[in-house]
Amino acid sequence: MTVLNEEIAMADANTRRLDDWFRRIERMPVPEGFRVEIVGGNIHMTPQRDTHWEIIRRIVRAVEDRFGMDVRVFSDVRIDFPGHQNGFCPDVAVLGDSARKDDEGRWRHQDVEFVAEVISQGTASNDYGPKKTAYALAEVPVYLVVDPYQGRCHLYTQPKDGDYTSELSVAFGTDVDMTTTLLDLTLHTEKFPRDRPPE
Repeated sequence: MTVLNEEIAMADANTRRLDDWFRRIERMPVPEGFRVEIVGGNIHMTPQRDTHWEIIRRIVRAVEDRFGMDVRVFSDVRIDFPGHQNGFCPDVAVLGDSARKDDEGRWRHQDVEFVAEVISQGTASNDYGPKKTAYALAEVPVYLVVDPYQGRCHLYTQPKDGDYTSELSVAFGTDVDMTTTLLDLTLHTEKFPRDRPPE
């Protein structure tokens, strides 16, 4: 079996396993206001806070203001990413104009041009760790981590060999200039709310 065939078989097995897990999750009594995703084969259930949603809403609004209401922007929609059993539901994902669903009716990670993750209680280690690696492996051109506990945005660009070669960190109140990236957007953060660190 060639290396390519082995990779395709592994991807298919991962997808089938993720499908099975998400079907089981759909039957679970997930409390209202919680988000569920699978990171590295581990199921993570995270409470959504109003601070978290307000930042997501402001990012989505900025994308729609810049590109119009027909832009393919999603929140909490499953997209499978490279690596071991990664069924992510990004806080914000922007797909390219030519994006198309796969044969199973899911959006493909190859079409993702921008991802934003807003840190919630307990998600920092995923957002700065395995999710960042998976996004870089998928060659997502622009990855933004918004951390309301730090009051900072971390912009990662230029993915290469499973990592991002460029990082910019800016404090809330400072514009995140992404005009030189594929996204071509300036994100204003002066109204991003802060949050208290988890106890």
